Amino acid sequence: MKRICFLYITLLCTSLLFVVACKDDQYSVPAAGSELSNDGIKRTIGPNLVGSKIEFAYAMAIPAGKGKITSAQVEASIAGATGTYLENNSYYTNGSGIDVGIPIGSPSITNGAITTVTFNKDTSAATLRYYYVIPETARGQSVSFTFSANSSDGGKVTYALGPYTVSSMDMVLDLNVVDGAACYISIADMAVYAASAAASIPDKIDLVYLYRATPASFSHALVSPVADPIYLPGVTLPAGVTRNTKISKAWNLRDFNLARLQYGVYIDDLDFQQLNISEAPNFALNLKAEAGAWVETSDGKYRAYIYINSVTNSTKSAKISIKRYTF
Repeated sequence: MKRICFLYITLLCTSLLFVVACKDDQYSVPAAGSELSNDGIKRTIGPNLVGSKIEFAYAMAIPAGKGKITSAQVEASIAGATGTYLENNSYYTNGSGIDVGIPIGSPSITNGAITTVTFNKDTSAATLRYYYVIPETARGQSVSFTFSANSSDGGKVTYALGPYTVSSMDMVLDLNVVDGAACYISIADMAVYAASAAASIPDKIDLVYLYRATPASFSHALVSPVADPIYLPGVTLPAGVTRNTKISKAWNLRDFNLARLQYGVYIDDLDFQQLNISEAPNFALNLKAEAGAWVETSDGKYRAYIYINSVTNSTKSAKISIKRYTF
């Protein structure tokens, strides 16, 4: 079979080539190794949240004439959730900076904590992507990964990555809140309720969303049920909704997981652990799109960050996303 040799910009062979701006230095590409070799990196950044994916790039190569790569696998210290897989495409970056995938094997098979791709192309170099879906069983724990590759000449290499701490946080995205309708927010449930549903779980309602065009400083607001009635104009609370939630407004804190914008800012467990809003008021007025609010429930069990994805004055509504930490 004609050998298909894929060339990649990866971490292959013997070492990484780092280019430093030094006008008199001379550089040369290191000589390739004489055996099967491998390397890997974690591509995702930010907190490792239950239900989200951690992405890795695993690179392997064998010199021409030594054989071909026959398989690659990853073993996680904690089995991944449904959706965990190792791609059967090898990637290279074309002249336009676009990653291009080329099939080199059959779709991966996951058995417990081990995910394997068997090669079916005559391949001497490949970079595979591995996507690990973080399971509930990993919450608050550390997870490690052992990558390995096998070649037709009997060679085997391994590469360890980790451990990585899995966040204790919960997250929910894109909840719609509407003044006078779905306006009762439960941090415990990470959900929004209308008055009829809120009346059945009054001990779980932490905040009321409302919009008032006047006075001008009011606008979109998050208010604790026991705040001064001047901050709940026209609101008749369901019976038993009496929690006193602390609220502290935050500007320009566009957490990447919640906002999904270009800003590389992340709220992590430590931010909640160190948060102190004990002197904060129990209302937040004039909230804007891309702003947010730190909150702490009256029983001290939860701290959360509520991000305002968007607001619509005409419909008296907003879209919010939440990160929550449980004590």
